[in-house]
Amino acid sequence: MSVAARSVDAVRGVAPGLLLCATIAAAAGFLSEHYGGPPMLFAVLLGLALNFLREAPRLDAGIEFVSRTVLRLGVALLGLRITFTDIHALGLVPLVLVACGVAGTIVMGVLFARLAGQSREFGLLTGGAVAICGVSAALAINAVLPNHERTERDVSFAVIGVTVLSTCAMIFYPMLVGLLQFDDRQAGTFIGATIHDVAQVVAAGYSISAPAGDAATFTKLMRVAFLLPVVLVLTLLLRSRGAQRDATSTSRPALLPWFLVVFAGLIVLNSVVALPAAPRSALLQLAQFCLITAVAAIGIRTSLKDMASLGPRAVWLLVGETLFLAALSIGLLLLV
Repeated sequence: MSVAARSVDAVRGVAPGLLLCATIAAAAGFLSEHYGGPPMLFAVLLGLALNFLREAPRLDAGIEFVSRTVLRLGVALLGLRITFTDIHALGLVPLVLVACGVAGTIVMGVLFARLAGQSREFGLLTGGAVAICGVSAALAINAVLPNHERTERDVSFAVIGVTVLSTCAMIFYPMLVGLLQFDDRQAGTFIGATIHDVAQVVAAGYSISAPAGDAATFTKLMRVAFLLPVVLVLTLLLRSRGAQRDATSTSRPALLPWFLVVFAGLIVLNSVVALPAAPRSALLQLAQFCLITAVAAIGIRTSLKDMASLGPRAVWLLVGETLFLAALSIGLLLLV
């Protein structure tokens, strides 16, 4: 069989599942636009409702393709959101605050996971999602963690959990900074350093004031920038321990996953070249759609029964990580 024929067969194999996930993503976008709410939350909920389709042979290859390759493409394109200028503009205080928050929350996530009877990988997944940038971080970290039979369940739990907690933080954190009598810079830095998802950071920050919103956005961009070193460190640690992405694989993970290389390359490109606004915006929209589509695929592959098996300890784990990050950020801001 020729290369062209094999390529056609491969496309035919993934097309049904890919179209299903893309349709769910489009529906999630429609619901978000017309009724409010995060599109990724709608995507995972719609995917969970269609869990029975995961057993369909015609759809399996496409759903697998979306949950892995399309996911990595979406993460890679997120590099276009960050420039060196953004990072430099933040100054030293947000840098120290974010670095301590990211490292401390991930470490505490692993410790809390052990106390809650969960695996180290579950702690890394939830801790990274809380510490860095919510759903995007959960998906990126999942892309380099060892695969196991509960992978989709864990990711779906993280997606739903951080989305709900981020929405709650968007409502309550502006009131909290008022009680603490933070100025606009402190309030914005706290908002950007603690709320999980970018959209909620922007909404909460600018609900306080324009300067607070600017500080919140810049601080959040710093957290997003930490996605690259965190995923790289996890990749190196897993590789050094001979971790396997698949149970049947005998090879170690790649030293630098291709999506991480593209992510870093796009940060550099976005920093040194004035990219045209229209193509950059289109690629960022493509990144968002890829991530929503991947979340839909993960939802389809997740059983609600498996989700329930995590129990209340997993919920308290995620809440504990969120409260730890908030408390650490408040303490550091009061010291500087």
